[in-house]
Amino acid sequence: MNLTRQFTDFFNSEKSGGIILIICTVFSILAANSFLGEDYLQLWSFSIGGHPLQHWVNDGLMTVFFLMIGLELEREIYAGELSDVRNATLPLMAALGGMVIPAGLYLVVNINTATRSGAGIPMATDIAFAIGILSLLGSRVPASLKVFLTALAVIDDLGAILIIAFFYTSALVWSNLLIAMGIFGLLLIFNRLKINLILPYLAGGVLMWYFMLHSGIHATITGVLIAFAIPFGDGGEKSPSYKLQHFLHRPVAFIILPLFALANTAIILTSNWHHSLYEPESIGIFIGLILGKPLGICLFSMVGIALGICSLPRGLKWKHIAGTGFLGGIGFTMSIFITLLAFDRVSFINSSKIAVLISSTIAGTIGFLWLLKTLPEKQSPE
Repeated sequence: MNLTRQFTDFFNSEKSGGIILIICTVFSILAANSFLGEDYLQLWSFSIGGHPLQHWVNDGLMTVFFLMIGLELEREIYAGELSDVRNATLPLMAALGGMVIPAGLYLVVNINTATRSGAGIPMATDIAFAIGILSLLGSRVPASLKVFLTALAVIDDLGAILIIAFFYTSALVWSNLLIAMGIFGLLLIFNRLKINLILPYLAGGVLMWYFMLHSGIHATITGVLIAFAIPFGDGGEKSPSYKLQHFLHRPVAFIILPLFALANTAIILTSNWHHSLYEPESIGIFIGLILGKPLGICLFSMVGIALGICSLPRGLKWKHIAGTGFLGGIGFTMSIFITLLAFDRVSFINSSKIAVLISSTIAGTIGFLWLLKTLPEKQSPE
């Protein structure tokens, strides 16, 4: 299987980004619990334009992250693995199972509690971390497994975006929403008129972000919508979509996501912090990410193959799918992001963040060791 340059660039940037995220997370937790703790927390509370710095990271910079996710989705749909229905069906089924089963297991534990709104937390997969762990296996990883994990994670992100849009939306301000969608409609007209300059789309996107922010729908959704308004053309290196995606890879991987990690993992660990691990929301996240993800990914993949709507790619076996399922349990960025939307109480947020970090570490370790054991030391040419 020949990997396109765009896919290779994406895979490599995500691989490096995952390592940076680990460093930033460890630093943030250590800083929050050191003699610098109070100053470090105040840094993220520093007000800019009436909003804390953390708000600008989560609602502003993360919109750029969602823009890149949207561009990746667009490329996968028009020219990547998802452009062929047969190839797209397996990661689609796997991603669906990796969302439904973890959410169901979480709800079983939290159905009659104040934390049931956190069902979306264990549904997410962090592309950067998952690919980062897979990359540690080097040349042992077949191209088909790289593509399967990436396609699964991209579809998973789309699912997370839809969940945020439909289930984590506050009361709507229709006037602002209509203005935002009007701007989006104008950008689509620009697309149809083949206006290939990126600047009008980005300028319109900033305006759209402002009105979306005040509409009740989370502002980061703007990024995804803008991505699909930007002309894709033939998908070549001269297309606006390609240029912007290529430009955003490194800033997102090495600036935006590390800032998100620093801003949102500054968790103060009290002497009895481990008691939170026994709370319903924590147990639901543990079960959802560590057990629900691999179970859902494998089960729905088996159903899809049994129904004849998809097949295992060349070079992949069920034991590889199982290992990939555990890597899918690395929630981190998207899981923490949904945590911030699901809960208002600081205690729920902190216990969920801790559970996400521990679950992601366990799932990633199991996935790595599993694939280390099951993948052959050398790959035959594909």
